[in-house]
Amino acid sequence: MDRTYNLNELAMMTGFTTRTLRNYLNQGLLKGKKPDGVWQFSADDLDKFFNEPFVKEGLRIKRSSAVFDFMAEKKKRERRTCVILDVPVTVTEGNELSLFFCREMENVTDVTFSFGRDSGMGRIILTGAEDQVAKIMKAYYAR
Repeated sequence: MDRTYNLNELAMMTGFTTRTLRNYLNQGLLKGKKPDGVWQFSADDLDKFFNEPFVKEGLRIKRSSAVFDFMAEKKKRERRTCVILDVPVTVTEGNELSLFFCREMENVTDVTFSFGRDSGMGRIILTGAEDQVAKIMKAYYAR
């Protein structure tokens, strides 16, 4: 059986709130199944969603704002870093990569994460405390 993703995982991948994602479901921009009362999304569902022009633009804005906000913060209280990682991926590889980073985010407190996929490239953006971003990147390269 193919891997499915739940609403919380999709929220983590996109940076959209679950409320926004539910609005997209109501509008028909996002499609999935709801067995046993829990939304489930296939890789194909996510691919169609990520390729919706309205959604694609929203994701681009979220990713850009993460980098802009990092650059605009003049007085940082500690060592901070921003990592932008571009990786060639298929749809399924991109979803799995995003899910890996979502799971790693559960182990840190001062990092923001953004993921997007376009034209066969996955883009991961991590910003936050230098030691915590380094911990995530170490786990990424060790996998």
